[in-house]
Amino acid sequence: MAETIQLIINGKHYEAMKGQTILQAAKMNGIYIPSLCYLEGVHQYGSCRVCMVEVQGFRTLVAACMVEAKDGMVIRTNSARVRHARKMNIELILSEHPQSCLSCGRNGSCELQKLVAEQGIDHAHFKGSLRTAEMEIGLSITRDTSKCILCRRCVTICNEIQKVGVLNAQNRGFKTFIGPAIGKHVSDVDCTNCGQCTLVCPVDALSETSSIDKVWDALGNPDKHVVVQTAPAVRVSIGEEFGLPAGTPVTGKLASALRQLEFDEVFDTNFGADLTIMEEGSEFLSRAKAVLTGGHAALPLITSCSPGWVKFLEHRYAGLIPNLSTCKSPHMMEGAIIKSYYAEKAGIHPEDIFVVSIMPCTAKKFEIARPEMMNGGLPNVDAVLTVRELAKMLREAGIDFANLPDGEYDSPMGNGTGAADIFGVTGGVMEAALRTVYELVTGRELPFEKLRVLPIEGNRMIKKASLTFENVLPEYAFLEGFTANVAVTSGFEGAGILMDEIASGKADYHFVEVMGCPGGCIVGGGQPRNYTLSKWHDRAQGIYHEDERKPLRKSHENPQVKQLYAEFLGTPLSHVSHELLHTTYTDRSSIR
Repeated sequence: MAETIQLIINGKHYEAMKGQTILQAAKMNGIYIPSLCYLEGVHQYGSCRVCMVEVQGFRTLVAACMVEAKDGMVIRTNSARVRHARKMNIELILSEHPQSCLSCGRNGSCELQKLVAEQGIDHAHFKGSLRTAEMEIGLSITRDTSKCILCRRCVTICNEIQKVGVLNAQNRGFKTFIGPAIGKHVSDVDCTNCGQCTLVCPVDALSETSSIDKVWDALGNPDKHVVVQTAPAVRVSIGEEFGLPAGTPVTGKLASALRQLEFDEVFDTNFGADLTIMEEGSEFLSRAKAVLTGGHAALPLITSCSPGWVKFLEHRYAGLIPNLSTCKSPHMMEGAIIKSYYAEKAGIHPEDIFVVSIMPCTAKKFEIARPEMMNGGLPNVDAVLTVRELAKMLREAGIDFANLPDGEYDSPMGNGTGAADIFGVTGGVMEAALRTVYELVTGRELPFEKLRVLPIEGNRMIKKASLTFENVLPEYAFLEGFTANVAVTSGFEGAGILMDEIASGKADYHFVEVMGCPGGCIVGGGQPRNYTLSKWHDRAQGIYHEDERKPLRKSHENPQVKQLYAEFLGTPLSHVSHELLHTTYTDRSSIR
């Protein structure tokens, strides 16, 4: 049992856990100490000096996030001295920060703006020189150094959590800025576009590159047939933007909201996820057959649904490109089908269709611009909106999301199975693939309660499992007795560990799932800015709830997917499938 200590805070006695900081001890006892640069369990730097408190016996005020609470400490969090220092520190931050709040993308959701209002600061007493502005508008991420407050949250995320190391403090003193070394732009280095930095930036120094105007223009163009699709993870997160608890499934409300925005068709990327399993599962079986019958194929097969992960591998492990699944990600597959199969059935010219994907991910914005993601000279998807961007559009349109009735998605691409839902959480793609592969090979369901592959669930960095194929169907005799070893990770630290194992020949994996963001798409860079483990857990539980309530929970059972193959694609890995649903990759190892 953890040792406890006794504290006096603002004249009252409290108990706290030994080893906690003053900030943590106060929070545990319901005492609010404002802070700006601090992120629980992630970033502890003390640069903003907003969380200053007075400790009896200390000559100076101390940063509550940096000082350990000790037994018998007497602390004041709101004395006149503390309040004066806190306001002064905030005003000093404001003195070199742009005051153009009305035109700022974070107006209304800016942590600095919230703090200013909270502390009753109605004007700044100090006026300093503004930082030199560098505006970089990339395909996925926009960086505005004039708004940076040097909290270094993004530095910690990029270096300590994701282990990519693109963002760091450059220069010294007033010339300090956050960015890549030697003045390079983010787009010039091996940034993965994961957008985790945009999740934690308290102001508008780092944000997703907006596609809102582009989508509004398309919706207002009478010559465009505008189709929207929504990713699995969106349905358990967008409600947070409108006051609903994290993890609340709002699939029906989401469909209604998009219809009120006047999209011509509202589809579900779950359809594309089921389609991905059909292609990727077949690809795994094809490669396994080649290896087990004396031929050659690149194993382990590594998933390709996460564009941030794909770019990470292209930069740092280009030698393993042959191991990547050639499958496009689900929303790209669906976009390709919308502009071919759907266009033909609806009698619409593909060039007149504008496809919008609502994604939890900033890297998807880069993905749709890849030249490999085109068919017939047209991009598979025309625009990507993050969850945060869609929320802005809904507010602008005056849509009362939380009180909308449940609506329905359109057919044929508005239907998905439970297996597609779990694409939103780490381990979900692997679990969905195993559900289908095992049943196709043996004619039986996976021998796990409720179709849950428990060893690959959870939020551990690397998860492993093995699955033995026994009593297989005659056409899969080559798999009889074969044990498939699988591994799952999310975030680039775990990805690097797995790839090092594979590249060195020390690993014995056959199938590997990698998602670029820690925890999977539920913590994507385009999600609502709630960077806490409890939110992640709630969103994951919401995803699993969606899976368990579905009557169909295996991708190969999706009747619309079956119809697509019968009417258009033929079989998985057919020539048409390869043309529309599969892709190639780019060696980016020279860019570091």
